[in-house]
Amino acid sequence: MTQQGDTGWWDRLYDGAAPDTAPAPTPDSLDERYDSAAATTAATPAAAASVDDPAPLDDPVPVAVPAPRPRTGHVGSRPPTYEPEPTALPAARPGALGDLVPDTVLDGARYGARTLRAASVRGDSARFRGEPRRDALLTARFGQGETALVLVAVAAGTRAADQAHLAAADVCHWIGETVGRSHARLSEDLRSGRGGDLRSGLQRLTDRTYGKLRARAAERGLAPDAYAAGLRCLLLSADPECRARVVFGVGPGGLFRLRDGSWQDIEPPADPLPERPGTPGRTGMPRTPGASVAGEEEEDDGLTLGLGLAAAPGRPFVETPPPPPAEPFRFRASTARPGDVLLLASNGLAEPLRGAPALAGELATRWTGAEPPGLAAFLADTQLRVTGYADDRTAVAVWEA
Repeated sequence: MTQQGDTGWWDRLYDGAAPDTAPAPTPDSLDERYDSAAATTAATPAAAASVDDPAPLDDPVPVAVPAPRPRTGHVGSRPPTYEPEPTALPAARPGALGDLVPDTVLDGARYGARTLRAASVRGDSARFRGEPRRDALLTARFGQGETALVLVAVAAGTRAADQAHLAAADVCHWIGETVGRSHARLSEDLRSGRGGDLRSGLQRLTDRTYGKLRARAAERGLAPDAYAAGLRCLLLSADPECRARVVFGVGPGGLFRLRDGSWQDIEPPADPLPERPGTPGRTGMPRTPGASVAGEEEEDDGLTLGLGLAAAPGRPFVETPPPPPAEPFRFRASTARPGDVLLLASNGLAEPLRGAPALAGELATRWTGAEPPGLAAFLADTQLRVTGYADDRTAVAVWEA
């Protein structure tokens, strides 16, 4: 093989007298390789420093800290005996799975300056015994735009009745159907402040609902009191300019208002039961829209709408009134103020609010001068436990901005 030009490097490479290149005494490390690469590329000390010690960012990215999850708490010196979470599921039948009700129902909405929250929770006692929730909750909007009508219905079945949860669900659905069919006129009366028309019409709609409940009890071969439920309903207008609030119903429960940090029990007074058919102005009996019963004074404390302000021409909601329910009819129409919180409660929550000042005080602290709670926080507030009160709870609250 003939080499061209300078062949000195070739001789040095293959010179037999040259010492052998043995392996390095220690293997090269990653740091040594980095130093070799840095020397090869002639990196400056400043460049190396910029790699080893990067400059801090001018605007550090904020790290979001997760908010604590709402927990079920209690008021009083000690927690209740029952577990705070569900224990046993209610029994189910293969052919009647539609009769099952969930442990908890939660809903909410916002219209203009008002925020609506609604929750229904199985009581601690029913959770422990594997019984169904006897309270029922229905939230519905009928219509569109500012003329829409919002209905929230709360029903509570009789504790001793096996099918109480079915009766409560029936009452909610039927009052929802009847109100929905008449929502256009009800919305007009509510926005116009025609309290007399509202009272008369809603009274008849409630009577018709309870007439259907008695018929359903007969179909099931049960006595009327074995298939019964109390009912409380709240009507709101989607019109942001309308601050009228109407509550009506039959049976036990509670209506409260939180104003300036204090609770007010504004439970509607009960109408006396009719003494004979045809008595005007009594439960289940015809009453001229906008008219007052002789000797009956309309309440007007500056907070409640005067009933019978203006009579609207038209027809009654139900031409032939059905028999009245066994409980007296209750009705209240009030005007909300900014900052008010209106609370409609089933008896399972109304009783501890009246009997346990610690619960009322804690809810007043949480709900006064603050933004309306989210759905999860409202559910935790509704579940504040008190020793001695373990029934189902249903709460419907409206915050006025």
